[in-house]
Amino acid sequence: MRISKVYTKFGDKGETMLVGGEVVSKNSDRVSAYGEVDELNSALGVALSGNMTEDVKKIINVIQNDLFILGADLASTKETKVPRIKKTKISRIEKTIDKYNAEVGPLKEFILPSGSLVGSNLHLARTICRRVERRVVALNEIEWVNPSVLIYINRLSDLLFVLARHQNKISHEGEVFVDFKK
Repeated sequence: MRISKVYTKFGDKGETMLVGGEVVSKNSDRVSAYGEVDELNSALGVALSGNMTEDVKKIINVIQNDLFILGADLASTKETKVPRIKKTKISRIEKTIDKYNAEVGPLKEFILPSGSLVGSNLHLARTICRRVERRVVALNEIEWVNPSVLIYINRLSDLLFVLARHQNKISHEGEVFVDFKK
């Protein structure tokens, strides 16, 4: 695809076009859902700008590409032929979670989202991912959503949590536990 013009003026009246040509309000639930996926992708870009390990950079790069596919999936109706999030991507995330979770070990208490700059940015991306999940669940209640999108986003927030813990561990940033007595 070649994009020669950044602006089209099509959206000047508050409408946009879904993949497949359907015109909808920019305030629609579907547009809000894939817009928040775009925000999540940008947050991952911010995390990448930090001192991240090469293995985690590769993981985040793959996720960012997945999120473009996921955004296209959300920007289309069931009938539209677009690349879709598939179960193989979910399996890949689950294997990655298992690998890094074994490394950081089980949690004994709730932790505060903090630590190194990269770890903190991954925690921020995780919370954005949780918001995306809520938005996609709301969309799914009124319109069709690829079921794999819901599962992928749910697993992704878990992966971002584990990767934040991993980055903090290798940065020698101790986890800060929630103090319920304060």
